[in-house]
Amino acid sequence: MFLNRVTKLHDRIPSQQDYPFSIPAIRTMDEIEIAANVTFFVGENGSGKSTLLEAIADKCEFNTAGGGRNNTYEVHASDSALGDYIRLSWMPKVTNGFFLRAESFYQFSSHLDEVDTTGFRDYGGKSLHHQSHGESFLSLFLHRFKGQAIYLLDEPEAALSPARQLAFLRVLYDLAEKEECQFIIATHSPILLGYPGADILSFDHGKISSIRYEESDHYQITRYFLENRERYLNELLKEEQDDE
Repeated sequence: MFLNRVTKLHDRIPSQQDYPFSIPAIRTMDEIEIAANVTFFVGENGSGKSTLLEAIADKCEFNTAGGGRNNTYEVHASDSALGDYIRLSWMPKVTNGFFLRAESFYQFSSHLDEVDTTGFRDYGGKSLHHQSHGESFLSLFLHRFKGQAIYLLDEPEAALSPARQLAFLRVLYDLAEKEECQFIIATHSPILLGYPGADILSFDHGKISSIRYEESDHYQITRYFLENRERYLNELLKEEQDDE
């Protein structure tokens, strides 16, 4: 494990009312401890998990549009709003790694088409555009990711079927346990969250707090739906009809 603490620099913040400090979990954040080599950020949309992950990528000097330190290209609205207001503590510091931003992965793939001179050696031997969305993600994980590095992943499940999420868990295990990689992952996937020994940091309820897997909404809602599908749908659709 390399990154062990993220601290908010209160003295640099111009106003707690402006974005991103208007996000409750970011406003109340002081510092968070990173205590496991696989850490998940969870929370509702807009809760701040991707904002913090992007800020960490910015401080690692990764391209905040997606990529590593040597991937230079631009995507509109990819700048980090929080990066100047946090400090990262390392033991030891690493410079190798990658920031996966699912929403701009297409642009990253186009960037590779323009600059790659190795025959896409680190991406399965062919352009990511010539692979399905899920295949291209797995090619990145299998071929580009290597030991002694930190990997920041924003919703990697976006391109992965349930079966491929399980395949990714195996890749994650091999990299984290055998090759000494560190991962911080923002996700909505109850499958990925089940990774054994991971820390789960929730951004809900206006603060960042550690929770157990079974306490996450992702687990509870998915379990309730699978065990009570007809009842859940009847209640949900009845509420919709009542609203009309």
